[in-house]
Amino acid sequence: MEYQFNDEWTLHPVGGDTGQAFMGTHNQEKIFLKRNSSPFLAALSMEGLTPKLIWTKRTTSGDVFSAQEWMNGHLLSKQEMQSMQVIHLMHHYHHSDNLYRMLKKIGGKMWEASDFLEDFTEHLPDDFAQLEFINTIITYLKETVPFVEHTKKTVCHGDINRKNFLLAEDNRLYLVDWEMVKMADPMSDLTQALVQYIPMSDWQRWLDLYGVSITNDSYSRLEWYSLMNLLYLARADFMKERYHDFNVWIQKMKHIYIHRYYQQSNV
Repeated sequence: MEYQFNDEWTLHPVGGDTGQAFMGTHNQEKIFLKRNSSPFLAALSMEGLTPKLIWTKRTTSGDVFSAQEWMNGHLLSKQEMQSMQVIHLMHHYHHSDNLYRMLKKIGGKMWEASDFLEDFTEHLPDDFAQLEFINTIITYLKETVPFVEHTKKTVCHGDINRKNFLLAEDNRLYLVDWEMVKMADPMSDLTQALVQYIPMSDWQRWLDLYGVSITNDSYSRLEWYSLMNLLYLARADFMKERYHDFNVWIQKMKHIYIHRYYQQSNV
């Protein structure tokens, strides 16, 4: 399916479930177009974290389209998510003072741990909310949230998924789809990568490469946000009736929850 954007560009929907992303074609030229993308995109482009922003235009309907350079390449595999490139890219935006200032300037949201928990518990299907182990984890996170609040906040992508990492043909790695960007504890981002793509036996090594030292404080945050992100993943798969994947997340939650006191005593 395609339709005319204006007299020059024809749009072809690409990927995703939102219907907001398109490949724009004009003669032999191609661009990537996103409808109503984050105004933060310009700053990300300047930092080289996303493909180059070419222009933005407001249509008569009020929508704003952002055009970016079309990059040939591929989305990362699960195995590629373990690479140093991913670690370096995440370290880059987590430690960019410029990005933090820009996001704060345009009214970016500041999230505490309690905000993640509130966001999650506001959208629970009844049958999911009645699961005993899910309630055990939610209760534990509520009880421990005071120990992980008021940490240093950085720019966080908020949707760390392998399909949001584009490796271009020139071997440059980009991170796209910043609609969930926020100012939060960077551990919220890091644990999204860890619980999905990094074997638990390699977590220590991966965090060492990123530059996180495991102390009592950082371990508490690692544990808390790992469980929080696993709840999000479990809820998504439960709602889509992907029960095999749902059980994978449950088993990881059980491993973290059961071993939590042992781990803390050995930090």
